[in-house]
Amino acid sequence: MKRVVKSAEPQVFTEWKEKANDDWQPSYGTLQNPEKRALHEALIAEQGYVCCYCGRTISLTDSHIEHFLPQEDYGHLALEYVNLHASCIRELEPGAPLHCGHAKGSDLDEEKCISPVAQDCEQRFMYSRQDGAIYPTDKSDGAAVYMAELLKLDLRFLRDRRTAVLKSVFDDQFMSSASNHELNKLIEAYRRPDADGRVVAFGHVLARYAEQMLAD
Repeated sequence: MKRVVKSAEPQVFTEWKEKANDDWQPSYGTLQNPEKRALHEALIAEQGYVCCYCGRTISLTDSHIEHFLPQEDYGHLALEYVNLHASCIRELEPGAPLHCGHAKGSDLDEEKCISPVAQDCEQRFMYSRQDGAIYPTDKSDGAAVYMAELLKLDLRFLRDRRTAVLKSVFDDQFMSSASNHELNKLIEAYRRPDADGRVVAFGHVLARYAEQMLAD
């Protein structure tokens, strides 16, 4: 999972909610452009233009606004910015495998869930360079197992992409000679946005793998 550090919600979204009165109450169902677009853009930007769950690159056209705690059961959080994120996949295609927000849907066990805003959410998972598999850092971490399964983060589609980025950075030569200093530099680089506020696709996976190497 990709950690999300929440920033302030867009002002136009705040102002729209503040229009509430005796005759009208804001709801996610009545949220329209330009406020909805501004919200979507803000969520993508604060995540460095990657999905809050898998970490692949996203834009307005291929992502959706995601309620971490689903509206069906947590209606009071439907417009709370801390509960809103941007997840990959906008339009569902017949036969296409679901993952991330669309795979999670409304079926969430709050007692087992790990939120993208949790400070340690990235460290609770590890990755394999050989096949891109994701697995819990602690085998007894039931919540990590639950979230990986719920979000379908071990889907072949995602494993193949993680394998490609991991092997492009952690090739055999680098693996045999990498110093702790180099690994720490990689961790910093892949977690830091560039001048345009963007992070590398699956950058959190690369940073996490460097952390795994340091721990070995």
